[in-house]
Amino acid sequence: MSEAGDKLRLDKWLWFARFFKTRSLSAARVAAGDVRVNAERVTKRATTIQPGDVLTFAIGRDVRIIEVVAIGTRRGPAPEAQTLYNDMSPEPAPRETPVPENPRFEGKGRPTKRVRRQGDLSRARHLE
Repeated sequence: MSEAGDKLRLDKWLWFARFFKTRSLSAARVAAGDVRVNAERVTKRATTIQPGDVLTFAIGRDVRIIEVVAIGTRRGPAPEAQTLYNDMSPEPAPRETPVPENPRFEGKGRPTKRVRRQGDLSRARHLE
C-alpha cells in the first residue's frame, strides 16, 4: 500500500469499526477529548491513526482498549469491522443487582392491600 493508504482519520476509523453508530457521534467523542491514542489525549477529529496504534475510550460503563490492526476502506458488516482491531480490554466487573427497599415487595406485581396498609402505618409512626 502507499503511504497515504496506511493512515486514516480517527473519527472515520471509529465509525468504520462500528464503535459508534454515526460518524458525527464518533467525531463528537473525539472532539470532547474522550479518546486517547497511544496514551495521549486527542481532541482533533482529523488525527491520523495507523496499524499498531492503541486507542483507549469509554463506552457506557466499560473502558475499551483497542489495537488498530488494519485500516478499513468502508463501513461494512460487523464481521468485517471486527477484523480491523484487536480488543485488549479487561473483562468487565460483574454488575451487582439492586436490593429491593421493601423485602416483602420484590417488584413482582402490585402490593396487596395488607402490605400497602403496613407500609402506610410504618410511615405514619415515623412522622409522629
